[in-house]
Amino acid sequence: MSVTGTVMLEKEDLRRFIAEILEVSPAELTDEVNFEAGLGVDSLIALEVVVLLERRYKVKFDESKLAEITCLAAVYEMMLVKLAVE
Repeated sequence: MSVTGTVMLEKEDLRRFIAEILEVSPAELTDEVNFEAGLGVDSLIALEVVVLLERRYKVKFDESKLAEITCLAAVYEMMLVKLAVE
């Protein structure tokens, strides 16, 4: 967190955080690997990722955004938008 209380988002920190949740190595979690097809992430695990992201970064996602969480690059872009708005 920065001094002003806003959260700084670094992609490698996000990669390590999500890799830990998914129980994969950060090296396996490339920017473009598809969570479902490449890592076997089902909707329940995807929901867990969202909940933990919301807790860690103090943001809130609409349920409609769940379908957009397909890879690290997509999560990173969504988080950048969320953190800029909130």
